[in-house]
Amino acid sequence: MATIDLKAQIIGLVKLQELDSEIYVLRNEKEAKPLEIKTIEDSFEAKKQNLASLEKSSLELQKQRKEKELELAVNLEAVKKLQSQLYSLKTNKEFQIMLQQIADTKADGSLIEEKILISFENSDKIKAEIDQENLKLKEEEKIFLEHKKKIELRVKEIDERLNQLQAQRKQITPGVNPKMLTEYERILSNRDGLAIVTVVDNSCAGCHMLVPPQVINLIKMYEHIITCEVCNRIFYIAE
Repeated sequence: MATIDLKAQIIGLVKLQELDSEIYVLRNEKEAKPLEIKTIEDSFEAKKQNLASLEKSSLELQKQRKEKELELAVNLEAVKKLQSQLYSLKTNKEFQIMLQQIADTKADGSLIEEKILISFENSDKIKAEIDQENLKLKEEEKIFLEHKKKIELRVKEIDERLNQLQAQRKQITPGVNPKMLTEYERILSNRDGLAIVTVVDNSCAGCHMLVPPQVINLIKMYEHIITCEVCNRIFYIAE
């Protein structure tokens, strides 16, 4: 059975880790992009809803005004009808009662007219708000589409870079012992994309726990794979 050059294998894993660290970061960034797009889409939709609400209010005002206009038309007909009955009355008392009734009906008509005028004023205000909101929305849509395009371009860049990294990875993996590669990839998936780490200031660069001097000496000997007792990451000493 051929002897494994452990130091060469570790160097291969370190090179692999450099690629995998970047792959891990890029994949996480890519996974976050759909949520980023959804967030700006939701924000834009909320602004559209504000415009829709104003347009709904405008339509409701128009509906109410038409109802009032119909009510006014009925009121005017009622006044005409009462006025036409005036000269058929026989007594002064009946005449006075009818005059009062006409006056009351006209007063009701005046109130309806006032409500119609107020409705026109409110409609004009809402129309001005709608016009202003439409202008704002056009600008917001432009910003939204530009932002979305930037995100989509970034996703494309990430995909291109990931393809490059995967190609580089395929050049390295054949030179790594299969059992070591399997163990490395197991740790990689369980430890946030970081499987092999150096020792910095007598501490594990992965979990920052203290590494005893005797363990550091064992790492330097490259006779066995040495892992961190806390995070189980593979150790190496940077030269």
